[in-house]
Amino acid sequence: MLYQRYGEIVEKGRVDWFTVGFYLLFVLLGWLNIYAASYDLENATSLFDLSGRAGMQLVWIGTSLLLAFSLLKIDVGFYETYTFVFYLAGIFLLVVTLIVAPDINGSRSWLVMGPIRLQPAEFMKFIIALALARVFNAYGFKLMTRNNLLLVSVLILLPALLVVMQSETGTALVYLCFVLVLYREGLPGAVLFMGFAAVVYFVLGVRFSEVPMGMLSVGEFATVLLIIVFVAGMVWNHVKRRGVVMTILILAAVVFAAGYVVSLFGLKCNYGMLAIAALGLVCVYLLFLALRFWKRIYFLIVLFALASFAFVESAEYVFYDVLQPHQQMRIKVTLGMEQDLQGSGYHVGQSKIAIGSGGLTGKGFLNGTQTKLKYVPEQDTDFIFCTIGEEQGFVGSSLLLILYVIFILRLIGLAERQTSVFGRVYGYGVVSVFLFHVLVNIGMVLGIMPVIGIPLPLFSYGGSSLWGFTILLFIFLRIDKSRRQF
Repeated sequence: MLYQRYGEIVEKGRVDWFTVGFYLLFVLLGWLNIYAASYDLENATSLFDLSGRAGMQLVWIGTSLLLAFSLLKIDVGFYETYTFVFYLAGIFLLVVTLIVAPDINGSRSWLVMGPIRLQPAEFMKFIIALALARVFNAYGFKLMTRNNLLLVSVLILLPALLVVMQSETGTALVYLCFVLVLYREGLPGAVLFMGFAAVVYFVLGVRFSEVPMGMLSVGEFATVLLIIVFVAGMVWNHVKRRGVVMTILILAAVVFAAGYVVSLFGLKCNYGMLAIAALGLVCVYLLFLALRFWKRIYFLIVLFALASFAFVESAEYVFYDVLQPHQQMRIKVTLGMEQDLQGSGYHVGQSKIAIGSGGLTGKGFLNGTQTKLKYVPEQDTDFIFCTIGEEQGFVGSSLLLILYVIFILRLIGLAERQTSVFGRVYGYGVVSVFLFHVLVNIGMVLGIMPVIGIPLPLFSYGGSSLWGFTILLFIFLRIDKSRRQF
């Protein structure tokens, strides 16, 4: 539908009601499950009783709907014009929170104003997304230049650092998910691979760090072998020379075979030293090829190998000397190194029991024994998924996951159809935040990821969380509504 405005032709866009419908559905289901999770068998309250968690969530839902309606009425130019004002205001609030916020459950991340508590870190999610969109929308912007990479990194890492200082590590990790936006806008896939490799190194190194193997632990030994495999894979991917790949693998095999032969004569074989020797020999071979053929890619692969080894050697130090004891225990519980069912593993242990007891179809609404008897801590916030698992069973849990998958795929579709860089980058920022929250929240409830304390989007109890996700989503819907203007 076309109409005239100030001498220009504008095509009147429409709000994507499909996405709005999913938003309303998640909010409604979340409200019902908050009521189920907080239901008290002895002092039962109604869904609308403001003294209960469900009643308060209803207030937050009402204010969120008003907020959503208001955001749809604001001109897109307003968001672009005042993006950096929002960013500076958000940083200011994070600093103020760090100074004046009380200690609540070991975290100084809440601004308390009478009965109202707000978490500024939740609102930085949409602010960072806007800031990235504004920067990428600049004329001639190229991500892969030194100054632009530095600028983008600062926009993401500065608030993340301030949130870490508030002892809110989970939210800080959410900010790092914006790397997916950078990947969509030209960041090389090698960067994501290095991030993946770092996670694998850390898990292997820590998981088997207490089992010695010569100079190295079993974890370090296995990780060094993995580095050699990664190096061979990178050579094949970037150089396509099968002979070089085979030589790398043969060199490593020869080193270990020599060690085995030595051990047959009764001499002690230090396999940790052999692993280091094999990696060193591979690096020397690649440096020889780099100098002989003067190929920069060989230098870069050697640099990757050396940096990987340095990371492996520092992983144990970071784990044991930098992380807090409770953070160490959470990781140990996730990796199966400790049980600690009375401590850090209690949340996950009780959550697994609740989900497992739901069976195929669940116990029915308000019939969950684990949740009603308050065995699961934080069951209406970070661990609300276990309420769904217990009362709705495998069927209900699977259906919720399917709904989230459809919702996120829809957001990706909306992001791809944007006609401006600003809209596309912001859209992928929205996708990244929702995807990260869903994967990590459900992963930690199931015990396959460490407990870092982040809510299930639009589902968990909390005004700051609901407001933050509402603002994040409906700014995008407003941008999408105006995408056809010309």
